Amino acid sequence: MKMIYRKNTKDNQKNSDIQIGIMGGVFDPIHIGHLFTAEEARVKFHLDKVIFVPCLNPTHKRNDHVTAVKHRLEMSYLATDSNSFFEVSKIEINRSGPSYTIDTIKEFRNIYGWDAKFFFITGVDAFLEIETWYKKDELLNICQFVAATRPGYDLNKLHQKFKKVLQIMEIPLLAISSTDIRYRIRNNLSIKYIVLEEVRDYIYQHQLYLRKKVISNIRKQSG
Repeated sequence: MKMIYRKNTKDNQKNSDIQIGIMGGVFDPIHIGHLFTAEEARVKFHLDKVIFVPCLNPTHKRNDHVTAVKHRLEMSYLATDSNSFFEVSKIEINRSGPSYTIDTIKEFRNIYGWDAKFFFITGVDAFLEIETWYKKDELLNICQFVAATRPGYDLNKLHQKFKKVLQIMEIPLLAISSTDIRYRIRNNLSIKYIVLEEVRDYIYQHQLYLRKKVISNIRKQSG
């Protein structure tokens, strides 16, 4: 396995002109849909960088159904290493308690300065649940939201008041999901071209997402 340079977000100086994309998630596992969405947002909104933030304790999932954070973090490093505009942050991993977006954005503001502009990248389905998010009103005031959606999505589902703080971005690859990838692995189906090769090799090496420690059939697919 090649050496991965762990880019540290705290090495950056404060810059009032900087525009930063924040992509939070469980990343269980991270896949090309995540990467394509992040790159599309970077180009479309002229972002200086996109920071991937794997969460420690997702508030919307049972922890016993989530892969150990050390694996999700390592796969995030592997997936983003080839893009110089991508970074991975352990902000939520190093923080105890639930992973709330408002706390994450505030921590990044302390690092980059409160004049920096932040774009929180998420799926439109997740944004539709914004009313249930912790301190949503404050969150909507301190960052811009970018919601990725499939082409043809009915945007009438979005409340009019949110359209002022939301940028919509159509992403054809959103049909890919981490849930489907885990299903495919458990059923000896190929995940080639759905995740990066480095991530796929890591999954096989550590036998992730399998009910039983049987990977002989899966390994045949990696050739």
